[in-house]
Amino acid sequence: MEKSNNASRVEPVQLGLNSRFVFECHPGVSCFTQCCRGIDIILTPYDILRLKTRLGLTSEAFLAIYTELKFLEKTDLPIVTLKLLDDEKNSCPFVKDGQGCIIYEDRPTTCRYYPLGIASLSYTKEREGDEFFFVVRESHCKGFDEQKEWTVKEWRRDQGVDIHDEINAGWTELVVMKKSFPANITINEKAKQMFFLASYNIDKFKQFVFESSFLTRYEIEDSVIEAIKKDDVALLRFGFKWIKSVLFQSDEIEENRSFKLKK
Repeated sequence: MEKSNNASRVEPVQLGLNSRFVFECHPGVSCFTQCCRGIDIILTPYDILRLKTRLGLTSEAFLAIYTELKFLEKTDLPIVTLKLLDDEKNSCPFVKDGQGCIIYEDRPTTCRYYPLGIASLSYTKEREGDEFFFVVRESHCKGFDEQKEWTVKEWRRDQGVDIHDEINAGWTELVVMKKSFPANITINEKAKQMFFLASYNIDKFKQFVFESSFLTRYEIEDSVIEAIKKDDVALLRFGFKWIKSVLFQSDEIEENRSFKLKK
């Protein structure tokens, strides 16, 4: 989680899954919900899916009401961040005084990680498990004064962030790949639009797949078609593979029997 002010400090220690830290947040902590003000939260594809479903909105409506479009540094890829309230504290729209987070079960990935952050190294085809974690310590936060001790692995499992990371893995890989490209290698506007569509506007992407010429251009197994028709998580994963082919001219479509171009 990135703060929009200078109140946060990243601990200069790289943590692994078995590294330990002390932290606990609950309504009895005096700073409760202060970390939900003046924040900059990048929303992942799975975050959008969970939140729009929770609120009973289409993905397009959720994006219009609750997000802002930005471009990710060093990638020029379109991303969305949570739109904050225009109040004195620039509060998260889902945090209420005396109640805390009203969508807690479906809170974004960044919120689940806090007070940890995650970083990934440069992309290679052999890349596996090269991410590391770090502690974000904010001056107001009293959670570090609590007694609860965790490993990074325990925290991720307890907060459900391991599930979020697994579902978003294909998308995260794309972002890391693009960050590793030389600055002079850019993607065109159409590719950016396709990245945005499949990453965030899942309802429109489903229409694109099933109501355009998409299925006449790609040879896709019936079992895959049935899965992405019924399961939006499967559709997200399908979309990540498709984006990879659009942005990076991946031959994965040709190699994967369930997702290849028709001859």
